[in-house]
Amino acid sequence: MSTQSLNSGSVVQRLARTRELMSQNGIHALLVPSADPHLSEYLPAYWQGRQWLSGFHGSVGTLIVTPTFAGLWADSRYWEQAGKELKGSTIELVKLLPGQPGPLEWLAEQVPEGATVSVDGAVLALGSARTLESKLKERGAVLRTDIDLLSQVWGDRPALPVQPVYEHLPPQATVSRVEKLAKLRETLQQRKADAHFIATLDDIAWLFNLRGSDVSFNPVFVSFALIEPDQATLFLDLGKVTAELRGILEREGVALRNYAEINSALASLPASTRLLVDPARVTCGLLGHLKPEVKLVEGLNPTTLAKSQKSLDDAFHIRQAMEQDGAALCEFFAWLEVALGCEVVTELTIDEQLTAARARRPDFVSLSFNTIAAFNANGAMPHYHATEQEHAVIEGDGLLLIDSGGQYLGGTTDITRMVPVGTPTLEQKHDCTRVLKGVIALSRAQFPKGILSPLLDSIARAPIWAESVDYGHGTGHGVGYFLNVHEGPQVIAYQAAAAPHTAMQPGMITSIEPGTYRPGRWGVRIENLVLNREAGTSEFGAFLKFETLTLCPIDTRCLEPSLLTHEELEWFDAYHLQVRERLSPLLEGAALEWLLARTAPLSIAA
Repeated sequence: MSTQSLNSGSVVQRLARTRELMSQNGIHALLVPSADPHLSEYLPAYWQGRQWLSGFHGSVGTLIVTPTFAGLWADSRYWEQAGKELKGSTIELVKLLPGQPGPLEWLAEQVPEGATVSVDGAVLALGSARTLESKLKERGAVLRTDIDLLSQVWGDRPALPVQPVYEHLPPQATVSRVEKLAKLRETLQQRKADAHFIATLDDIAWLFNLRGSDVSFNPVFVSFALIEPDQATLFLDLGKVTAELRGILEREGVALRNYAEINSALASLPASTRLLVDPARVTCGLLGHLKPEVKLVEGLNPTTLAKSQKSLDDAFHIRQAMEQDGAALCEFFAWLEVALGCEVVTELTIDEQLTAARARRPDFVSLSFNTIAAFNANGAMPHYHATEQEHAVIEGDGLLLIDSGGQYLGGTTDITRMVPVGTPTLEQKHDCTRVLKGVIALSRAQFPKGILSPLLDSIARAPIWAESVDYGHGTGHGVGYFLNVHEGPQVIAYQAAAAPHTAMQPGMITSIEPGTYRPGRWGVRIENLVLNREAGTSEFGAFLKFETLTLCPIDTRCLEPSLLTHEELEWFDAYHLQVRERLSPLLEGAALEWLLARTAPLSIAA
C-alpha cells in the first residue's frame, strides 16, 4: 500500500486539476478503476491511481469523475471505511448492491449523448472495454482509451518496483517449467492457437516457477509472457534477474526482454497469428498494439485452471505449511492469553506478535495479506486495517477478530479466528456459533465433481439465513500455492456468475469464511481453507468432498454449544482432535498447554 499522506484537501485539489485536463481534452467522464496492466488485485504503488486521486485505501473500488460529480463505487466490505476516508473530499460513496447499476451501467445511463468517456486502456480489461463501449454506443457516446490523464496530474508518482526475481525450487516446486510449458503448448495446439499472451502475474510466476516481491504479500513480479511454439519470452526489468538465472532460463528455451518491449513485440506478431488471450485477464490497451488482422482465440488462460488444481505432491507440502502455520498461531494465542490484562495490547501489537511467530517457522517468506486484527466495532468492517493513527486497545469485554495468513515455500495460508476478551455477551456467542454452523455445513458437504462453485454458497448460508441474518461478501475464494491468497477460477459466492470455468475440480483449495457483521458493535468471521478431494463414483457420477487444511483451534469460549446439533458437535471435536494430533509434535511449553486446553472435546461441555 502507498504510504503517501492523503487528506480531503489534497484530494479536492487533485480532482480540480483532473477536471481541468478533462475539459482541455473534451472528456465528459473519467473512469479510474483499481487496476494495473496485469489486472492485479493488489497493486504496486505506481498503479494506485484510484487511491491517489480519491483518498480511499480499499483494495477494490471504482472512481468516476465528471465536471459536476465524483463517485466511488464500493461493495459492502468497504462501506464504513470508504465513508470515513471520503469525508470532505466531495466524492460520493456509491454502494454496490445486487441488482443496482454498477459504475459501467451508471456511465451508460448518465453521460449525455455525444459525450466522451475516458479510461486508460492500459488498465481496462478487454471484456470490460467491450461492455462499456457497447453501452455507450447505444447512448450515442464514445469511449476513449488512448490517454492516461493521471500521468499528467500525478507529479510524484512512485517508480516501478525493482525487487529481484528468484526460482521456486524443488522439492516445493513439484513440476518443472519445461513440463509446464510443454503442457501449455499442447493446449495451444488443441485450441488451434499459434501463440498465447499472458499478462496476469500469478499465472506467469506459476508457469515459469519464478517468484518475486513486486506486489505486497503476493510473491510475484511485474512481467508479461508470450508463449510461441518454439520459444517462451518473458518481458520484465532485466536488472531483476541474475546472470546465473538468466542462463538457466535461456537453456530451457525462455528468452528475456525488457518489460517496455511488450508493445512492440505484440505489434510484430504476423497478421496471420491466432493469439490465445483471456478477455477478462488482459487489457484492451495492450491488445490495441496488435495488427488488425490478428485473430483472437478467446478463453480462460490455461494456466489459471492448471495452477488451481494442486497435485498430490503439492498437497503434501501444503499440509506441512499448514502445520507450521498452525504451530505459529498456537504460540501467538498462548502469548495473547497471558498478555491480555497484564500489558497494553493493541490491534497493532497483535499484528506484530503474530507476524513474529510466523517468521520463526521454517520456510516462511512473508505475510499473504495485511493482518486484520479488529476489536469489537472494528470487526464489523470485513477489510479493516489498523493504523498508527487509528487503532483500538484490546481491553474490557467483547470479541476480537483476527484474519491473517502467511506465504511459505510450500503453500499459502489464510485463517480467521475469534478471540473472547473478558466476557462475551450471549448475543455475541450466538453470532459466533451461527457462523460456525455455516462453516461446518459446507465443510461436511459432498457434491458432484464439476459443480459450478457459486452454487455451493447457500450450503454455508443456510444456517445463517435460517435466523434472518446474512453477510455481504462471498463465502469462499481460491487460494494459490505459494502464490496469491486470492486466485480463481473457482469462487463460492452466489453474487458471482455460475460460469463453466468456475467448476469444482480435484486439487482446488478454497476458503470457507461465512460471517456476521453488526456495524458499530462487532463482527464475526471464522475461516478455514479446504482442499477438493475425490469422494468416489456412483451411478450418478463422480463426487468430491472437502479436506480441511487449516489447523488451529476454534475458541469454544466464543460459542454457545447448546445451539449445535449432535452431528455438528461430532465434526467440531473430530476437527480439534486432528489439530491436537498434528500440532502437538511441533509445540512445547505454554503453546502446547494452550493447544491441549483449547482442543478439549466440546461435546462433553455441551
